[in-house]
Amino acid sequence: MQPLRIVIADNESIIRMDLKELLEEAGHTVVGEASDGVKAIELTRRHRPDLVVMDIKMPEMDGITAAKIISNEKIAPVLLLTAFSQKEIVEKAKDSGVLAYLVKPVKEANLFPAIEIALSRFQEFADLERELEEVKNSLETRKILDRAKGILMDAYSLSESEAYRRIQQYSMSKRKSIREVAEAIVEAATKK
Repeated sequence: MQPLRIVIADNESIIRMDLKELLEEAGHTVVGEASDGVKAIELTRRHRPDLVVMDIKMPEMDGITAAKIISNEKIAPVLLLTAFSQKEIVEKAKDSGVLAYLVKPVKEANLFPAIEIALSRFQEFADLERELEEVKNSLETRKILDRAKGILMDAYSLSESEAYRRIQQYSMSKRKSIREVAEAIVEAATKK
């Protein structure tokens, strides 16, 4: 595992100290420490760490709420720590977007595999989101292109392939994307 930048959040300073020591001995850098969820979010937004290791039970804002905010903002994967393994807490943790969960006391043998899982899942979600965005853009481009072809077909009595060829030629000659050309055609037609 390559060195990571990590934020630790736990209201117990001894646990933060132990975690920090474990992580730094493994070559990671702790870029921030918090004793409550509000401070954890602030540090995470400021430092943009590779990982957040956070306790569930903290003052001001609990770890589950903070994890949900961090997860929704897609800043970093969150590994939750807890002294409790109750089913309701595990369910709340799952709903918060947490990518891994460890029951205290944290042991090195459990910590590093959980970190790898959290990082891997975070990357998978980021890749899926990127793919989804590409599909959305492609679909939107297709819709605009179909409208532009329809406009040209009606205006100049062209076949679909001829309308597409003209859009393509104009795109190449003006060094614009096909989508930009199609958008311009649709925009010009709607202004009439």
